[in-house]
Amino acid sequence: MPVLISRKAPGSAPLPSRQVRAIGERMLHFLGRDADELSILLTDDAYIHTLNHAHRGKDRPTDVLAFPLEGEGEQGRRQGPADASQLLGDVVISIDTAQRQARSRRRTLMDEVSFLLAHGILHLVGYDHQNDEDEARMNAMTKRLMRAATRR
Repeated sequence: MPVLISRKAPGSAPLPSRQVRAIGERMLHFLGRDADELSILLTDDAYIHTLNHAHRGKDRPTDVLAFPLEGEGEQGRRQGPADASQLLGDVVISIDTAQRQARSRRRTLMDEVSFLLAHGILHLVGYDHQNDEDEARMNAMTKRLMRAATRR
């Protein structure tokens, strides 16, 4: 399960890429997506603001964006052969926003980044939160992914 970590966040809080990669790998394993590929970009508010404006028309920074690379069916059901690996896509996380949210939620930066990574991965595999039912389902799965990511 290749998980690639990139960083484009000059001046943002340090975050161990190896630990973020391990968390991403555990989340993919939990989802049965061991062979799939995931790219994670850890960035700052300025860069995610640019992406948010260009891709979503929102002129402000956000905490996480997900960019799927291949079509997924409803809630992660594959479109192709079950044993073929897929390029899931990119999860972009603003370390600056994550740090502010972590402080306000009284948790560590790594815990907040793990939460945002779970949220982004779920979007890549077909989850969404457009209505109350979908949001409840996505929130429950986010909690399950968070628990799976903290197990050693």
